[in-house]
Amino acid sequence: MNKKNDEMSNLTLSQVEELRKENRDREIAFSASLMQSSSGHIGPFTSEITLTYRNVFTNIGNAYNPITGVFTAPLKGAYMFRVSVYSHGPTPSGASIYKNGERVVLAYAHQPQRELNSSNGVVLILEVGDVVYVRLWPNARIFDSENNHSTFSGFLLFPLREQELCRM
Repeated sequence: MNKKNDEMSNLTLSQVEELRKENRDREIAFSASLMQSSSGHIGPFTSEITLTYRNVFTNIGNAYNPITGVFTAPLKGAYMFRVSVYSHGPTPSGASIYKNGERVVLAYAHQPQRELNSSNGVVLILEVGDVVYVRLWPNARIFDSENNHSTFSGFLLFPLREQELCRM
């Protein structure tokens, strides 16, 4: 324990600041719901649309854009994303998480009446500049209100270096 303390005391102030900055660059997390101040349904539409989650709870690192609904990876790494959908029957509710234009997972619910809800999540390996977003399923709708039923969230699990990807 004393050896560790001795090593830490040998760090210069600039080295400590550099370590803090390096860790700050790794702080990437966001969470948002669809509606900022109102309530209602979005959809149904005959084709998919990208959803914009405008009620941002957290956007550490500013990688999520609430105007476009798109998360852009600022750092190569493993990221966790989650989507939840809520609505009312009989119209189904469904939304997919996309990575760079490819559907990855779907949260979907359908029943003749009452409330519908579903969620799904995925861990993705992203390169700098990769994009992740949510699209409403065709002929489905999604509901949100001040209770924040329908959400999209993501965060960096850990950064990756080039050689770490070779082991996968």
